[in-house]
Amino acid sequence: MRKAIIEGGDHLLLVPVAEGEYRLPEIDEVTDLVDSVAAEETFAAGTYTGFPIEKTATADYSGLGLQSVGVREAWNMLPADDYTAVTKLTELLNWNREQRFCPADGKALRREGEISKRCPGCGKEYFPLLFPAIVVLITKGEEALLVHARTLKRPVLTLVAGFVETGESLEECVIREIREETSLEVDDVRYFGSQSWPFPHQLMVGFTARYRSGALRFADGEITEGGFFTRDNLPLLPTMPSLSRRIIDAWAAGEL
Repeated sequence: MRKAIIEGGDHLLLVPVAEGEYRLPEIDEVTDLVDSVAAEETFAAGTYTGFPIEKTATADYSGLGLQSVGVREAWNMLPADDYTAVTKLTELLNWNREQRFCPADGKALRREGEISKRCPGCGKEYFPLLFPAIVVLITKGEEALLVHARTLKRPVLTLVAGFVETGESLEECVIREIREETSLEVDDVRYFGSQSWPFPHQLMVGFTARYRSGALRFADGEITEGGFFTRDNLPLLPTMPSLSRRIIDAWAAGEL
């Protein structure tokens, strides 16, 4: 029987199997929770189905043998295929909840396909939102720039990041964000890799760049602290599975 993903905003309900081991619940294990979910509120990703349920501070699922776990924290608790499906379903469920009305005429949207909705008035079809953003590791000799963004909740140092603006390429975004946030000029911008980041609708695109000139200055207030670090003197870093951590680890291992 197909497995079910129970998603409450940014949390999953998982079945504890052993110490530190979890799995996604089977449909028949969560019947009471999903019976009231309308078909148009559910989404599929391969052999997985996502069911949205309301997350409350007092909810206790232990009687059902389930445990609430944040989607990001679940990455090392599940097999890779399961986690990939989880991230896609999280994005679809969030999109379904947030994009409910046509921005052109205000009519309620209707499900058209597995990942689309259509306005019954003007007929326009809408798809899940996706916001591309860059992260970039800036190297200066044997050092790399690590910074703390004002929006980060944890006291970690990570990479310069920012959203792509209308009318610019990814590489242009890298250069602009670095200049705006650090006052530095760079060259040798190189693509590293990308990552779906469903918190809530981002596509992260990773780069490396080489310091060319300028004095480090956090000009626009987006970054509160940071500096250049060597491989043997790294600060507290972001956790996996973030693309920023993958890039930092690759640099620290001498792979870049």
